[in-house]
Amino acid sequence: MSRKTSGETLTAHAIILAGGRGTRFWPRSRTRTPKQLLNIVGQDTMLEQTAARLAPLFPPSRQWVVTNTEQASAVRKQMPRVPTSHILAEPVGRNTAAAIGLAAAHLLHSGMGKENDALMAVLPADHYIAKPARYLRVVRAALHVAHAAGSLVVLGIPPSRPETGYGYIERARAKDIDADGVPVFTVRQFTEKPELARARKYVASGHYYWNAGMFFWRVSTFLGNLENFLPKTHDALMRLAGEIGTPRYARTLARIYPKLENISVDYAILEPVTRRTAAPSVFVLPAEVGWSDIGSWDAVYELLARKAGENVSAGKFVALDAQGNFFWSPKKFVAAIGIRDLIVVETEDALLLCPRDRAQDVGKIVKWLEAEKLSRLL
Repeated sequence: MSRKTSGETLTAHAIILAGGRGTRFWPRSRTRTPKQLLNIVGQDTMLEQTAARLAPLFPPSRQWVVTNTEQASAVRKQMPRVPTSHILAEPVGRNTAAAIGLAAAHLLHSGMGKENDALMAVLPADHYIAKPARYLRVVRAALHVAHAAGSLVVLGIPPSRPETGYGYIERARAKDIDADGVPVFTVRQFTEKPELARARKYVASGHYYWNAGMFFWRVSTFLGNLENFLPKTHDALMRLAGEIGTPRYARTLARIYPKLENISVDYAILEPVTRRTAAPSVFVLPAEVGWSDIGSWDAVYELLARKAGENVSAGKFVALDAQGNFFWSPKKFVAAIGIRDLIVVETEDALLLCPRDRAQDVGKIVKWLEAEKLSRLL
């Protein structure tokens, strides 16, 4: 996909962030096969679904994946049409500012076509979108806004409840423009996970959105801000860009990457840019697209259950006086009697039993396994 404004054409690339561990999806999610590489909802993996959803705007030749060394092989297998050189493996995780910077360095090295600049759509690999056609329309609009030099664009999810686990984006009360029929607002501020009382006020105001971590900008815009706010990281990545395609690249990456600042792009760039008193340059587009970050097994249940109290199972089962349960045991028949609102997930070497309202605590099991050095279960 390309965007043309005043005679200038910029090619758009999708940067898919796929380096997370998905600890709340243990025991299915492991170091080498985390959430985004599993078929959590549907037959295809989350990564495969993300790539397919983006394909109408970003062909495989314009898709990039930032992952880690443990998962890179599996990513290549799941995305055979994406050039191998577009699967970027971090030697260690250094948060989103560095991950996006790594992709920008590779885009810079690739030449990005005749225009010598490009658009970046930075998107998570493990989110669910119920309305893909509407989503693509909003992405097109976001790319249109991001075409302007200096513009930083984020998608905002209209909140359906006073959630305390997400960051929020406050928009201006009046919209700036419409982009392809999608309203565009200036961002007033970003707010990290609020307390419940404040979250309720945010939702009631109608001026706040959830921050789903979907960003759009020019490569030059991002690198300019990276140089301004994280100059050491910028300089290191520019040195790395000069080694791409040479035998020295892997050694240089292993040496410099662990030294990069470990900070999210929100904290590093978006928030400080928003606080400037100059002309607005950070914009939010409402994205009512049936979004879910599928952050826990309970979220999977909520997506798949067609009515309240329904039992959801990956395989054959029978339930007697049992309601609201989620079973993942695709190879074994499940018989449930008299249980309510439980999560049961079976793998070859582990079994998880958990009340649905404690699903967020599954990550604590992973921390316990790490402390006990039970690496075979990680």
